[in-house]
Parts: sequence; C-alpha cells; structure tokens
Amino acid sequence: MKQLQPDYKRQYDALKNERATWLPVWKELGTYLAPTRGFFDGQMPSQGRRIDHKTLLDSAPCLAVEVLCAGMMSGLTSPARSWFDLSLAPEELMDLPGAREWVFDVKKRLEEVFAKSNVYGVLHGFYEEIAVFGTAAFLVEEDRDKGIYCRPFTVGEYSLGTDAQGKVNRFGREFFMTGEQLEHTFGKEHLPPQVLALPAHEQTTKYYKVFHLIVPNNRHVPFFNDNLHMPFASIYFMEDGHVLRRGGYKEFPVIAARWEVKNASDVYGKGPGWKSLGDVKMLQKMQKTKLVALDKSTNPPVMVSANVQGEVNLLPGGITRYNGTSDGAVRPAYLVQPDLNALEAAIESVRATIRSQFFADVFLSLSAQNYAGMTATEVAERHQEKMLVLGPVLERLKNELLDPLIDRAFNLLSRQGLLPTPPQSIQGMPIKVEYVSMIAQAQKAAGLSSLVQGLNYAATLAAAKPELAKRVDYDCALEEGLKALGVAPALLKSEDEITPAGSTPDEVNSPQTADAPAGLVSPDISEN
Repeated sequence: MKQLQPDYKRQYDALKNERATWLPVWKELGTYLAPTRGFFDGQMPSQGRRIDHKTLLDSAPCLAVEVLCAGMMSGLTSPARSWFDLSLAPEELMDLPGAREWVFDVKKRLEEVFAKSNVYGVLHGFYEEIAVFGTAAFLVEEDRDKGIYCRPFTVGEYSLGTDAQGKVNRFGREFFMTGEQLEHTFGKEHLPPQVLALPAHEQTTKYYKVFHLIVPNNRHVPFFNDNLHMPFASIYFMEDGHVLRRGGYKEFPVIAARWEVKNASDVYGKGPGWKSLGDVKMLQKMQKTKLVALDKSTNPPVMVSANVQGEVNLLPGGITRYNGTSDGAVRPAYLVQPDLNALEAAIESVRATIRSQFFADVFLSLSAQNYAGMTATEVAERHQEKMLVLGPVLERLKNELLDPLIDRAFNLLSRQGLLPTPPQSIQGMPIKVEYVSMIAQAQKAAGLSSLVQGLNYAATLAAAKPELAKRVDYDCALEEGLKALGVAPALLKSEDEITPAGSTPDEVNSPQTADAPAGLVSPDISEN
C-alpha cells in the first residue's frame, strides 16, 4: 500500500491548526448572517441543516448580505455584460497586423467559456462567503466538455497558507466521498482494501473522509513535462495515509480572496460580517424584547383570587366563576404599556447601520433616493461617488479574484488548444487585462469629469487665442475618455485605417481634408 510522505501530512496539519483560532467566529457569523453556509463540527454530506429561528428573529441582516452579493455580481462580474477587456502591452503592439482581431477573439472565447461553465454560479456564493466570513475560495480545473470547471468551497472545509509576500499559495481541505465515487474518481486500482471489500449495497451510502493538499512542489523541475514535477504538487489521501492520487498543477489552481487583511501575517481576511456582528446580535435581541413586550401587553401575567372555582379561562369570551363580592377574581399582575413606536424606530436605526455596513445603501442608491429636480449627469455623478467607497475592495478582488481567474482560464484553454493561434508578430507578448464592469467604470468615470472640465477650459481660452487649440491632443483625449466610459479600444481605427492611400497623416488632418470626428503560456500537457 502506498503511504503518504510524512512531510505532506505535517503541512496539512499545520494549515489546519492555524485555521483553528478562526473557527469560533466563523460559526457565530454563520449562525447570524449565513445559516446555510459553513461546514463545521464534523458535518456529513447530504444532511439537512437546521436554522435556529429562535435566534434569527429579524431577516434584515441576511437580506443585506443578499443585496451585497447581487450588487457585487452585477457590478463586478455581470454575466449579462462585458466586464473585462484584453489588450497587448505595450499598446503599440495592437497596431500590428492581426493583433486586434486575435485579442478580440480571445476575449470572446473566454466570455463564452465563462457563460457555458459554472463560473457565475460559483461567484455568487463566493461573494456571500467573502462578505460574511471575510474569506472565500474555489478551485478552477480543466473540463473536457466546457473548458473549465469550478469547484466551490464553504468556510470550515478548507485551510489556506501564504508565502512571504502574503499571497495564498497553499490549500488543504477535507471532504467525503462514497465508495462508488472514489472508484469513479480515482480508479479501482488506487483504492485501499477496506473500500474494495465494501458490499455492493453499501458502495453508494457509506462515506469516507478524503483529504486534498496543494502546496509548492519541492521536486519541481522546469524542463520536465510530467505532472509530478509541476510547480505545485497535488495529493489526495485518506485518513489512514493511503494515497489516492499524486499529481500537480502548472499554476496555483485555487482562487482564494480576502475582503481585507488587517495584518500582513494574517492568512484569512475580515469583511463586513465581522464589523456588523455586534449590531446583528443587538438587532435580534431588540426584536426579542419587542415581541416579549407585545406578548405581555396583549396577554399580561395575571393574579387570581383564591375564591376562583376551577381553572381560569383566558380565552376570548371565556367565563371564570368565583365566590366573592369585592375583589376581582382575575386581574393583571402589572400593566405593560410599551412605546412600540420608539422601539421600532430604534430597531430601524440598527437595521440601517447593518445595511450600510454591507453597502446595501450603495447598491440600492438609485432606487432608494429621491432625485427629483436633478439632471441625468447629476444623478450619474451621485451614483459614481457612492460606488467609489468600494475602491479598496475592488483593488484587492482584482489582485486575488479577477486576475487569477482570467489567468487560470486562459492557461487552461491554451493548453487544451481552445484559443486561436496568435499571429507570429505577437507570439510570447504579455496580455494586459482591463476591467470595464459597472464598479470599475464608476471609479474611472470620476476622472472623466476632470477631463471634460479641462477640455472646456481649453476651449474657452482658445476662443480668445485660437493657436492654443493646437496644443490639445484631442486623439489622446478621445482615447482616455472612451477608456473611462468602458468603451472597447477595438472600436478605434488605427492611423493606417484612417489615412487614405497616397496621403500623409498631416494631409488627412489638415482643414481641407479632415473628416468629422467620430480607444502566455504555451500549450503543454494537461494537469492531473
């Protein structure tokens, strides 16, 4: 029987031990903000999870999380519109023959693969995890039918590790598989004896714990083309140390992002859920207090006279008989007169705080505010100002989510031969990614107003001194403005395309002839 190398087992245990201090807070966050998320306390698969509705009396926090997830999905990686552009670096390479067409084809191919695979379904859960717990992760692997396949994870089932620069480069997880699933995934010849000896009727019901570890490969050899010498080692093993599969990856396949990292040494991040947990607990307690007050005001505790015959009938219209002439048989022990309006106002204030911590007011700003009397430009500027508060988050997600996702997908598709062959003149040239999502555009558009103001100022001065207009590079201003608006640079014609045959650029731009103005890895073996 193949046994696991002790070094790998120690690495896995080290990752798990470092995660242990984060688990208590994650459990609390899951209870109050994401009751269907998280994998804790030895849970088994295919088992229903009970939601504690005695604790979750107010659904406003969970709704705020949903608004944030929907806002991030539509504003950052919307499946309904283009959210990234590709170009060559430096940009002058885009004017080479066939360069623009090839870059455009690659972008369209990536968008098709993202739409056909499960990327967008995984990203919605990813945004919920990172908003509540501060950390989220999923695995991107090769798929023979759809190009790529993403395997989502939930907090508590995986552990992460970072390098000296704070970049995630280690991953370990625990999961369960039936005997039938083990045989289908790893092959019968790689299974341990206890699985092979399992009766046929238990092959689909009995679960076994499986471990998966991905770490930098200390046996990496650049000029070797087998998966055992790739930059990252991948090992599947069971609790008894039996190795199910040993392989590798050419690049780190796990997309792991943190909302924000307070200390450079922190492996896991903290997000809005961490900041709002106290408010969420207070909101649930206030709701419980309000319900108790309502209950006592409508069904107060009572004092019963000793002369009452039998039990007290508290039903509407009920009759209770008693002997006596002066004292009432049943009367309230004390009067409860809660100020429900003040209590509800206090609750709504806490709800508003929670919504703001999850940026719900940012994503709902256009529908929640009254913009009567404002121009369309003023409304757009107000919206852009609100979206700017997500700037730091967008920058981290760009580095830890978007860039790795596009790089990983590009490399997988390239190795499968699913991308067009680049022209000879640009082979080996780096590709630059620019994001044109709603949130990215809102940040860029903040600079567009400055550009427009500058051009208007130049035009005002040129009215008094016309020769100043020659100092303004309107071609550059056009390109920068289109970039800020998120318009694809491919829409702009090159100098050769706008220069008629036999003419020079100066002749084309002269007043007599000017027109009216109108912006990696080579294929290799598959990973295992």
